[in-house]
Amino acid sequence: MSYREEVINRVITENPRQPEFHQAVREVLESLGPVIDAHEDMYRRDAILERLTTPDRQIQFRVTWVDDTGHVRVNNGYRVQFNNAIGPYKGGLRLHPTVNRSVMRFLAFEQVFKNSLTGLPIGGAKGGSDFDPKGKSDREIMLFCQSFMSELYKYIGADVDVPAGDIGTGAREIGYMFGTYKRLTNLYTGVLTGKGLTFGGSLVRTEATGYGVLYILEELMKAHGNSVEGKTIAVSGSGNVATYTIEKAYQLGAKPVTCSDSTGWIYDPEGIDLALLKEIKEVRRGRLSAYKAEKPSAEYHEGTYSNGGVWSVKVDIALPCATQNELNLDAAKMLVSNGCIAVVEGANMPTTFEATKYLQGSNVLFIPGKAANAGGVATSALEMSQNSERLSWTFEEVDTRLQTIMKNIYAHISDAAKEYGCPDDFVAGANIAGFLKVSTAMKAQGLY
Repeated sequence: MSYREEVINRVITENPRQPEFHQAVREVLESLGPVIDAHEDMYRRDAILERLTTPDRQIQFRVTWVDDTGHVRVNNGYRVQFNNAIGPYKGGLRLHPTVNRSVMRFLAFEQVFKNSLTGLPIGGAKGGSDFDPKGKSDREIMLFCQSFMSELYKYIGADVDVPAGDIGTGAREIGYMFGTYKRLTNLYTGVLTGKGLTFGGSLVRTEATGYGVLYILEELMKAHGNSVEGKTIAVSGSGNVATYTIEKAYQLGAKPVTCSDSTGWIYDPEGIDLALLKEIKEVRRGRLSAYKAEKPSAEYHEGTYSNGGVWSVKVDIALPCATQNELNLDAAKMLVSNGCIAVVEGANMPTTFEATKYLQGSNVLFIPGKAANAGGVATSALEMSQNSERLSWTFEEVDTRLQTIMKNIYAHISDAAKEYGCPDDFVAGANIAGFLKVSTAMKAQGLY
């Protein structure tokens, strides 16, 4: 049994009933074969893979708050600080009913490699709660966020761990958390990113992940003698990532024709009406069923995966931007049969392991989320820099830096894949490039 297989089995044995974490570890370690197998004795001696797959620390705590009817509610809060070999912990806070230990571990593990690929000095972490902000009043959300931060604040800091937003955690939630942190510590520091523009936030942060997906897609197309312009695109999701993926796709001359939420999905052959999507999701905080009522040309399908979901539509490019494991093997087969040429992940691990292998085996260009959606955390790190300097950069300056970072990420993962004998395997390229930087830092710093 190889060293990599030993560590995968160890992770599964020591972390039972954590399928998402198992999947993330398997995907990374299997693709590291060209690096690890050539120097197995050295990596085994230094226990690099064991250290890399074991979090520095995991924090779980109770979050107690009072709803509008006067009833006390209890949720679980989490923060997994996975690895800080190259900088302070950095990663979002997810508020969603699906949040549990496995999801937190997988996201924090992935974040280590994603943050490494940005070229910025940030380590990997993730946190959140099984609290669902949907349907809650502003008061209920404020009380939850205040209670959540009343415990989390003990473990974070501008040079220790800098959380950000994620699913369910936008500028409103970050604002409530930042206010609580400031009150408890009497410090005004860049301890959270994704803040409002009036108190230390960065321009482009809202758009960053979605824009970054298109910037790296543009590099992918150029490298293969193609272009984003004129392509028809399937997008899943309708949150920040999906919305600004759609926006940038239009700016680059493509036509995004789908989007989805937890209740259903839209196919609009004329192209998604971006203004209407923003009105429904960002202003009304409503459901996509309202889209059909105002856009008769569109099709609305009840159920996120009904009739094959957004992946059943004939498109050139697919951009999964919703949640983990949303694109399974059946969906991958539909995309291939419909002539899809590229899949670029806007969400974290939205494609199942089997679907990823099938797409790659079918010569579909595939870029994993740890590379493709790194624009969000990269811009969060740029917000940290602005906070440290007590400066605010223009939209154009931040956007230019973001474009440069995404171009560099593509170059790094492409070069790594070529160097280790697997050209165009961007999963391997991303994992290898991220691993080499982190493991080198770990070895240089000795045991800790």
